[in-house]
Amino acid sequence: MTDFIYSLGDAFYWFFSMFEKLGNLPNWLFIAMAFALLFWWLNMQRNYTKKAERERTLK
Repeated sequence: MTDFIYSLGDAFYWFFSMFEKLGNLPNWLFIAMAFALLFWWLNMQRNYTKKAERERTLK
């Protein structure tokens, strides 16, 4: 069981050491993805609002 825990710890150490080499790139990618999804969602909401105004279901 101890070997499993140590190998799991080594795997996590290896995986997260890649982030150290990448620097702030993952942070900038997550921020860019969040903004892209925000604008996609706002565009969908605008389309739903226009459809509701056309069908007179907007209260």
